[in-house]
Amino acid sequence: MAEQLACWQCGQVQKTLLLPLSRREECDACGADLHVCKQCQHFDGRHCNEQRSQPPSDKEKANFCDYFHLSYKAYQGGYQDKNASAKAKLAALFGDIQEPTTPAPKSAPSKSPAELAEEKLRKLLGGD
Repeated sequence: MAEQLACWQCGQVQKTLLLPLSRREECDACGADLHVCKQCQHFDGRHCNEQRSQPPSDKEKANFCDYFHLSYKAYQGGYQDKNASAKAKLAALFGDIQEPTTPAPKSAPSKSPAELAEEKLRKLLGGD
């Protein structure tokens, strides 16, 4: 049986994918680009081991690398979203931000610390 290609980000097996892999291919499930450093055999988790390549700064975005070789074992599990991570760091910078003392209605979803920090930053910078 042939190896099945799993998305580097979500692990979803790509059943409708045509090979060779186009630079514009995306995961059927999560929409992540697939022609990326993290889906390449030369990528070791931190950087590219192909000496002749000039890897892009963003290892999660589609690229034009001539040395790209599709890895069927790229999914490592536990993917961390860069945006969520950055928002969490921003929330930590502002400390624990609490909602005003008036309780929110039960039907409204509560905001995460990252969303609260972003809201406070927007107010601080004059945006709304």
